[in-house]
Amino acid sequence: MGLFSFFTQEIAIDLGTANTLIIHNDKVVVDEPSIVAIDRQSSKVIGIGRKAQQMHGKTHENIKTVRPLKDGVIADFQAAEHMIRGMIKMIKPSSRLFTPSLRMVICIPSGITEVEKRAVRDSAEHAGAKDVFLIHEPMAAAIGIGIDVEEPMGNMIIDIGGGTSEIAVIALGGIVCDKSIRVAGDDFTNDIEEYMRRQHNILIGERTAEQIKIEVGAALPELDDPPVEYAVRGRDLMTGIPKEISVSYVEIAHALDKSISKIEEAILSALEMTPPELSADIFKTGIYLAGGGSMLRGLDKRIALKTKLPVHIAEDPLRAVARGTGIALKNVSRYQFLIRD
Repeated sequence: MGLFSFFTQEIAIDLGTANTLIIHNDKVVVDEPSIVAIDRQSSKVIGIGRKAQQMHGKTHENIKTVRPLKDGVIADFQAAEHMIRGMIKMIKPSSRLFTPSLRMVICIPSGITEVEKRAVRDSAEHAGAKDVFLIHEPMAAAIGIGIDVEEPMGNMIIDIGGGTSEIAVIALGGIVCDKSIRVAGDDFTNDIEEYMRRQHNILIGERTAEQIKIEVGAALPELDDPPVEYAVRGRDLMTGIPKEISVSYVEIAHALDKSISKIEEAILSALEMTPPELSADIFKTGIYLAGGGSMLRGLDKRIALKTKLPVHIAEDPLRAVARGTGIALKNVSRYQFLIRD
């Protein structure tokens, strides 16, 4: 095994619409935004991750920034390949004389099609992977939270990422019923952009909208511990001159209401599909939230009010899926639900 591990580098990748995380030797070694900056003339990659994100929305005509993943799946095959390859290079290079072959476990949305699955596998293989295993995101999130997925006990996991919200009921090492909807963090950001334009006549960019979501984003108009108002700068649509306004969490809660309602509907729909024995288990264990979207203030409370069930947020929701993918990587032979051609 020692010799085998010398020739093989094992990595787990949480390939997300908003962020990509790579786990190597049980540690998160790469945590970068899923974005690539490309020179239009030479088609060369000039920035990956944070470096590219700093350029996003500020580029001139010779540079374009690309988010290779849309709605949790690969939308730009070439950019995704560049991104995976570049992020693997960010893992501290070892002092070996040769490049070890890569063994990867990558997580994918549960509602993914065969074609989209193939795109993920091909991108990984082109980036240098010899062995590729795929794992569904809700399953990875459940393992990352610390749930024993192989026991005959029903658990409901909701993973709200950047492009998709994955809702799944897990028991006996498999997904019994799932609902994958393409309403998630990116839609919240778009809702905020739209609201600022409609309500305040101010044009803001994606990065500013994302920042508003982090600073004053909320799912309920009444919070026990409300955040302070946030100053937003953008372009006045009437005069074209930059201006600053203040927004409160109450406004953002109204702006996000429609998208959150869609997620609530999907949760209720998944609960309706659940076999009665597992419904009884869920009544006892409650619902587990993971993913960046679950960090929205008051979201757990709102889902609890809607479903009348206890709602628990994972310890480190942003990294729950990545952690679970890392654990699956170490136990590839044990977990039968890992997809491999």
